[in-house]
Amino acid sequence: FVVQPFFFYNRAGGTFNPEGHYDSLPDGDKKYQFQQQLFMQYGLTERLEIDGQVVYQENFIKQADAKANSDGFGDSYLFLRYCAIEEEGYLPHITGLFQLKIPTGKYQHPDPNKLGTDLMGATSGGGSWDHGYGILLTKKLRPFLLHADAIYSFPQKVMIDGTKTVYGKYLNYDFGVEYFLPKKFSLVLEFNGFLQGDKKEDGRNTPGSDINYLTLSPGIGWSNEKIQTLLAYQRTFTGTNTDANDSLVFTFVYTF
Repeated sequence: FVVQPFFFYNRAGGTFNPEGHYDSLPDGDKKYQFQQQLFMQYGLTERLEIDGQVVYQENFIKQADAKANSDGFGDSYLFLRYCAIEEEGYLPHITGLFQLKIPTGKYQHPDPNKLGTDLMGATSGGGSWDHGYGILLTKKLRPFLLHADAIYSFPQKVMIDGTKTVYGKYLNYDFGVEYFLPKKFSLVLEFNGFLQGDKKEDGRNTPGSDINYLTLSPGIGWSNEKIQTLLAYQRTFTGTNTDANDSLVFTFVYTF
């Protein structure tokens, strides 16, 4: 049994518009978030595990003279992961994954006085039950550890404020490298990407509703036999229809 909490501080300096151009927030405006995630793994066999993740967040916004903040649970996730091939020779560690997104975050009927802070559902599609399928690859090339994964997800139809909505299919992908240092320290560099097509509302395509972004995350870690820790800075440096965030991230893994 393994637990991994995450702590995020996200601050938006602006947004990437539908054409992918950066628009900074007006002077004096602010938008930031504190987010806590708890990821849990339980090994059923030597090769099969079941995982779960819950999210709690606090959203803050200031627009001109108006201020608002809200807190609540975001969407939750269940996973099944199966190790198909153990790392051997030139072969990487290969794991297949099934993912289910559960719409536990608020996604409709926003309070007009909350300036959108009370909507907690995932930007990929709040309110939708999404099933996804992926692959994870890991390879040790000392003093490096290389990692890549990709998950393709399929949102389901959902009614949002009286409108039948189908969000676009989306792809999450990650590339990471870890460099091991003396005294159990390591340096980490990771790219995180997201691609999603346009959504449909009442059967009609909504042009310009696609979402994509690419983030860069350098960090430093420390580990021993029972615990692994990581402190990282994360920056969104390109995208469309998404916030341009600067984030601080702290996480640790504890194995029972």
